[in-house]
Amino acid sequence: MNYGQGGPQSQWDPWKPQSQQAWDSGTGRNPDWAALAEASEARNKRRRMLLVVGGALATVAVGAAVAVAVVSANDNGSNEGQPTAQLPSTADIPGSTAPAPSFEPTTAPPPLDPLDFISGKNKDTAPLSPDILFPGTQLTMGETVYRKGPTADTTNCATAAQKTLPKVLTANRCTRLLRVTYVKDGVAVTVGVAVFDTEAQAAAAKGQADSKSLIKPLPGNGIKAFCNGAVCRSTTNSYGRYAYFTVTGFTDGKDVTTKDTRVFSQGDDLAEFTFRQIRRRGEAQASAAAQQ
Repeated sequence: MNYGQGGPQSQWDPWKPQSQQAWDSGTGRNPDWAALAEASEARNKRRRMLLVVGGALATVAVGAAVAVAVVSANDNGSNEGQPTAQLPSTADIPGSTAPAPSFEPTTAPPPLDPLDFISGKNKDTAPLSPDILFPGTQLTMGETVYRKGPTADTTNCATAAQKTLPKVLTANRCTRLLRVTYVKDGVAVTVGVAVFDTEAQAAAAKGQADSKSLIKPLPGNGIKAFCNGAVCRSTTNSYGRYAYFTVTGFTDGKDVTTKDTRVFSQGDDLAEFTFRQIRRRGEAQASAAAQQ
């Protein structure tokens, strides 16, 4: 075999150290520096890879050791650190069967009944006068506005009544009689409120009154006399210790007939308003008593 000049031609081995590389000194050629650089980079990469793999294996080994230690610690019979599913049930926990705190039942007091405060003189102590019971200068019921006329107040109930009513009031011991008149379009209404000591007396007066038991009309303040000899319409009712009456007629003196619906509606309006005012009196006193 002809080796030629410089002996046999050798090739570059990137995995051999540089000191072990064969050089063709006889030819005078320089080393392949690019190949040397690539070989060095390859070695560095392999070294880094070995370090990473070794570190990972070490971490796994440490984790396994910690896990073994935790398992060994849990083998000592203690429940500390166990999952919730492995803890004793609620029934097994000391003190879990203690009864829930109980409270005494409470009952709110019943609301005060306004009727109680206007059923007898002992509770019905609020101030009373025609202008308190019928305030202002006019009255509105629905779309109808009534002008307020004169008022009157007496402790001699019989003097403010006529026909059979004075006897009824006296028999049941009426203590006071308040009157007021309202007018609208030539129709006048006088309301009379008789005051008694008890609800029973007021109810008796209502029951004993008849079609001839009339309150005396109260003219004045621009309202002409009415229901003097003419046929008029009257009503009687009671609420609490109060009996209330109305007499309604034309201010021009003509008789009222069943066709005169204005007379009936205006008389009913004033009777309804009187009932509401007496009830409000009871509600106001009940509310004041509840706040004490």
